[in-house]
Amino acid sequence: MAKQILSLYKLYLKMDIAWLFRDAKTAFLMIIADVLSNLSAVTGIFLLAWRFDGIGGMSRHEVLFMLAYSTILTGIFQTFFCGGNTAHISRVIGRGQLEHAFIQPLPLFVQWLTSGFIPISGSSNLISGIVIMIIALNQLDLVLPWWWIFSLVANLIITTALILAQSYLSASLAFYAPVQAEEISTIVIDEFAYIGNFPLSGMPKLLQISLITIIPTGLLAWFPTLALFGKTPFGITAWYPLFFAIILWIIALYFFKKGLKYYVKKGINRYHPMGHRR
Repeated sequence: MAKQILSLYKLYLKMDIAWLFRDAKTAFLMIIADVLSNLSAVTGIFLLAWRFDGIGGMSRHEVLFMLAYSTILTGIFQTFFCGGNTAHISRVIGRGQLEHAFIQPLPLFVQWLTSGFIPISGSSNLISGIVIMIIALNQLDLVLPWWWIFSLVANLIITTALILAQSYLSASLAFYAPVQAEEISTIVIDEFAYIGNFPLSGMPKLLQISLITIIPTGLLAWFPTLALFGKTPFGITAWYPLFFAIILWIIALYFFKKGLKYYVKKGINRYHPMGHRR
């Protein structure tokens, strides 16, 4: 299966390169617009941190690191899961397009893991986030252990899994209400991302606890940043996001499979012919 997944990634890489060369001018403008859009979203928060010499105990450059982490997270999400709406899966369900996947000679898991891969058109935020993080680390002047980079990668994988779990859990509603819930994954992802960019340090403790439990936006960038610097809030273990992601995925898979069984039995009297790269 690993060989099959790699071959599919290679195929989607070729398709994305073809998109680049088909209209290089438009592709370049789209990539630049994507970078500027994301940078403008994080600049406001960093300027606040610069004006007040940090936020809630986090220094200016710790806030910059957190914003870089968030930007990289967005870049990973876009690069690996934004093609063909594999992350915004409620669109596929609500439009009655699951049949596109059913007729393919591949398991759904393999299709949705690979078909969202857009390494050229989706990697602009990933690259810009890495640049910002290097600048932040250079300004922090830290001496980091050799294993720190592996901890960073692990945290990015976990937080990406959290976003996907939220998307698939909410998308379960689209099996029962395809018209009303077609965009629910997009709404959930966007709303969580808006709050996830802001450092929660200095906010009331009750609010901080709520935002890492009930509404886990604090786990997307704020908590991982503090964990990477050895400052986890409330003395919580740095493994907490992993435990939370596992529990959330168990719940998401339960409801998604239940909804999928309903879809197979009842079907959806709705179809939009907007299949992936038709």
